Amino acid sequence: MTSVVRFVLRLVWPSLASVAALALPVVQASASLCWNWNYSGNDIAANGTFVTNDTPDTLGFYRITSITGTRNGETIVGLQPAGTAIPGNEPYAVDNLVRLNEPQLTHSGVGYAMSGGTYANPFFADSSNPPRYLEFFSAPPLTVGAVAKDSELPVAFAAKPRTVAESDVARCS
Repeated sequence: MTSVVRFVLRLVWPSLASVAALALPVVQASASLCWNWNYSGNDIAANGTFVTNDTPDTLGFYRITSITGTRNGETIVGLQPAGTAIPGNEPYAVDNLVRLNEPQLTHSGVGYAMSGGTYANPFFADSSNPPRYLEFFSAPPLTVGAVAKDSELPVAFAAKPRTVAESDVARCS
């Protein structure tokens, strides 16, 4: 290699490497929020944790991506997919959104399944007079329309976030 080529490479190579490094995409660490939540009413006591995305939508709502906890001692086993209704409460689809400000839930609310084959959907009844939180509970047989074991009762709902790094979300529960 000639000395001129070596000289040019010494001058140009560091600049090219810097430009290449700047052109690489920057991957930011993804974070989730872990929320402690609870609600209660006559003969109802539910609590646990939500994991949400870390960025709210334009109305301040965070998408719930998982749920753990209990309702009246029964273990919560899964989150109802957003856009679908809990069995027995069709056609009222859940959206699984929560926010810091009141009301913390939407009129669609959060849906979840429990170990005994029952389901619950706490939500904010903004059309109620006065507006308030309610929980729709469905139990087998899971048919459209309320049956004897189904209920829709007022509850007091609260949720509070705590930041957890994505790698630590497993410790959320």
